[in-house]
Amino acid sequence: MTDISYTTPGLTTEQSQRTIELLQYRLAAYNDLHLTLKHVHWNVVGPNFIAVHEMIDPQVDLVRGYADEVAERIATMGGSPGGTTGDIAAVRDWDDYSLRRDTVGAHLGALDVVYRGVVTSNREGIEETEKLDPVTQDMLIAHTAELEKFQWFVRAHLENSGGQLSTTGATSETEAADASR
Repeated sequence: MTDISYTTPGLTTEQSQRTIELLQYRLAAYNDLHLTLKHVHWNVVGPNFIAVHEMIDPQVDLVRGYADEVAERIATMGGSPGGTTGDIAAVRDWDDYSLRRDTVGAHLGALDVVYRGVVTSNREGIEETEKLDPVTQDMLIAHTAELEKFQWFVRAHLENSGGQLSTTGATSETEAADASR
């Protein structure tokens, strides 16, 4: 439980504490995501390299901004945002991104799985914050809309003309990467 001595007007200490815990998880996920996206940016190779390389940087910048917005919300509510790699590791319940230098298809397949996890987790946070704090919920809704759009950008490279994704049924980044090479 988060120890706070004040919070925003209109919220109870308990509402704020739970919201801060949810936001700390989002902060860790966003910090991990922007590092993963930058890693992909540096390690993607093959046909369509430049298009994907350049597609990733705006995603990195926006997700870094989300991390900052979440950290500021935590501080506004009286919490102390944890932005270190140790803070990511402390709450992480997902695997570290495993691909190194690999093809466009492999990285985009793996990123589809990464985005699936982040978007799903955000939607869970949206649902829980509905009764806790609508301001935080609005923030998460806006973030999720853009993350879903980024996943669409990724999926556009993985989709065939019949609308089938190469990552369908993949439960891990490596499975998705293998299916998308």
